[in-house]
Amino acid sequence: MSARSQTPDTAGRALRGAWPIPSEVTYLNHGSFGPAPKSVLAAKRQWIEQLESDPMDFLVRRMEGHLDEVRDRLGQFIGTRGDNLLLVDNATYAMNIVANSFPLGSGDEVLATNHEYGAVLRIWRERTSQVGARLVVQKLPEEFVEPEEVTETFLAGISERTKLIVVSHVTSPTALLLPVEEICRRATARGIAVCVDGPHALAALPLDLDRLACGFYCASGHKWLSAPIGSGFLYVHPRWKKIMRPLVVSWGKGLGGQPESWQDEFVWSGTRDPSSILAIPAAIDFFEREAGGFDEFRAASRSLVDYAHRKITAITGLEPIARDVAKWCPTMVSLALPESVGEPPAPNQIHPLQEALWERNRIEALVTNWNGRRSLRVSCHLYNDAADIDRLAEALRKLL
Repeated sequence: MSARSQTPDTAGRALRGAWPIPSEVTYLNHGSFGPAPKSVLAAKRQWIEQLESDPMDFLVRRMEGHLDEVRDRLGQFIGTRGDNLLLVDNATYAMNIVANSFPLGSGDEVLATNHEYGAVLRIWRERTSQVGARLVVQKLPEEFVEPEEVTETFLAGISERTKLIVVSHVTSPTALLLPVEEICRRATARGIAVCVDGPHALAALPLDLDRLACGFYCASGHKWLSAPIGSGFLYVHPRWKKIMRPLVVSWGKGLGGQPESWQDEFVWSGTRDPSSILAIPAAIDFFEREAGGFDEFRAASRSLVDYAHRKITAITGLEPIARDVAKWCPTMVSLALPESVGEPPAPNQIHPLQEALWERNRIEALVTNWNGRRSLRVSCHLYNDAADIDRLAEALRKLL
């Protein structure tokens, strides 16, 4: 089935059957846990069957070659060589590898924005505290108008002690596209490494990592690329490969007789199921062969994001941080909720409004609590259409 010649309103209906989402569920939270299409899940099952039919043959003789093929295919998609990639479970695992490897000493600083994912900030607080360094969290503008203002405000947090910048490509709590190209360019000119947290950019945006010239790029395949859960990567610029240290120490050297590589320590970390990672090419194939291409996906998602913005703000009367959602919000948008909605009963717990959307309406949408600001984050993928947004808006109107 192809999405070609479909309008954004009808493309979701045409492609809904390609996903295993139950008919009674309105799924608007792909940004948290994206379901994989049926064809991708079939590819994962085929890899499991190959593995389990003869684990010795698969793991020892064949797996490394298959992983090389995945790295090469993924590298072509994101603009780098496969030799620059580590295949890992998710972006959090990748970020932990960077934190475990990057050289920091007493008095050094790591600069991040106040829009970063909570787990990422926790990783770097832990790491900096271990060595007597400091995490500097720079506050970005209250409203996003021009990328230049965002860049200048963020980079004002650089000091002579700054060794590393950690920045989201697209933020998780606020769903905003940050100007990472300019941030990387300016930081590189000052000799500062950049680690980009990119799970919300993979597939949602065209990537050219060699041109971006960051030191590290972390991403998860289970979000916008719609690969199975348990598929992610870490890009490492060649200048940093020698410092990389594994989180799990095992044999290190490959078992399949291939030439030694800097990636070996990360491939052989104990016996594990690589089927989700091996299904990454099937996810790329899905977009190219069944869904009409990545450009159509991005256009359809942007159209629905704009529609969600108009429908929800008509109910709440509250504008998001970025008024121009077309500029700042590629595939999801974070929309402010009234203060009367209140905070969740405890940190990291599901908000009562989010639970009510599910319990009463079978709608999956994320309610965030970021810096005391409650928002509804709406994610839009190829199985969504305008009727899904209408259903959400009507449910929200009643609940508020």
